[in-house]
Amino acid sequence: MGRKIKVVKLTPDELESLEKGYKQSDSVIFSRRCQIILLKSKGYSSEEIAAVQGTTIQPVNTWVKRFEANSIEGLKSKPGRGRKQILSKEADGAKIREVVQKERQRLSLAKEELEKQTGKRFSQVTLRRFLKNLSADGSVSD
Repeated sequence: MGRKIKVVKLTPDELESLEKGYKQSDSVIFSRRCQIILLKSKGYSSEEIAAVQGTTIQPVNTWVKRFEANSIEGLKSKPGRGRKQILSKEADGAKIREVVQKERQRLSLAKEELEKQTGKRFSQVTLRRFLKNLSADGSVSD
């Protein structure tokens, strides 16, 4: 005798939100997570869903548990993924503007001075990228 398949019970609002998330989401990842829950609500097994998704059973069960705990919000990616910024506009912006104004022609000298002042190590490319983002925001005044 086979194991009993867990079926996710959905309210009409949840069903509508999941359908919208599956069909209209800009995020492919979120759309796939919505599809997992929709298939589970129709009685598909984790094995069948994993085959459709091209994955293993473990992520399917993980997203079902997150949906049961937090509804559709549990399917969204949480903030804070990826590497943290070395330089921030709030903490380092004014200091960087000041030092770069002094050493406009030699960014390498500005970088060395900033590393001493902030106690942070970063590349010249990182500094250039940070300055570019500051100027794109209109935060750098010439």
